[in-house]
Amino acid sequence: MAAKKSSMNWIVKNLLLGALFVIVLIAAISIFLSVRTRHGREVTVPDLTSQTVSDASSAAGAAGLRIQVTDSVYMKRMARGAVVSQLPKAGAKVKPGRKISLTINSLVPKKVSMPNLVHVSLRQAKAELTAKGLVLGRLTYVSDIATNNVLQQQYRGRNIEPGRQLYTGSVIDLVLGLNGADAMTYVPNLHGFKYLRAVDALHENSLNVSGLFFDKSVRTYNDSLNAVVYSQRPAATGYPTVMGTGVTLYLSVDGNPSAD
Repeated sequence: MAAKKSSMNWIVKNLLLGALFVIVLIAAISIFLSVRTRHGREVTVPDLTSQTVSDASSAAGAAGLRIQVTDSVYMKRMARGAVVSQLPKAGAKVKPGRKISLTINSLVPKKVSMPNLVHVSLRQAKAELTAKGLVLGRLTYVSDIATNNVLQQQYRGRNIEPGRQLYTGSVIDLVLGLNGADAMTYVPNLHGFKYLRAVDALHENSLNVSGLFFDKSVRTYNDSLNAVVYSQRPAATGYPTVMGTGVTLYLSVDGNPSAD
């Protein structure tokens, strides 16, 4: 009888040990996967534009992110080697450890071939210009069956043919279609946005920059790149406005108008 009881105790003990092992194993796997995938964790991408690659690397590292320089453009008034643009953009939510692709200002100008943007969407045209190191300028809208369909591409007020060689940083204006049924957009709230990011946001909403006013804290071109919007006209009311509408931006280095 004692032997039978001892045998039963041995079976129960082993079953309990087996169950404990399974629980510990499941917990370990769960912890490993959580660490491995950083489950549920997100970080906000910092604004790295106008920084040196070294400073951008430090800022990204502080946020738990990494950087990689993937392209370069040439902008005469911008500091050499400074970050011109980034992907994902500032403010995006990503997982820790994500690589941020940077386009930097090259040391010497280079020429690129003008792409053919006619009959593509505004979004695609903007992406192609950015990939070439060219800058999207003014958006002009005319009546057409397809809204935001590129009808003409222009450089310095004249149509420019695909294939023409231009310096990176050249500004390209677009003439776009506008169907009356889809003619409305919304003015975004740009308060706190840096200069280039604010311009980018306006273009994404089919709007133009009608004026730029920098206060006395902005003394150099680099200051202008670091300046942030403290006011805008018209404001972001939430009411629709016509595509192509101009928005005036007021900027300061610290986001507050200088009284000097």
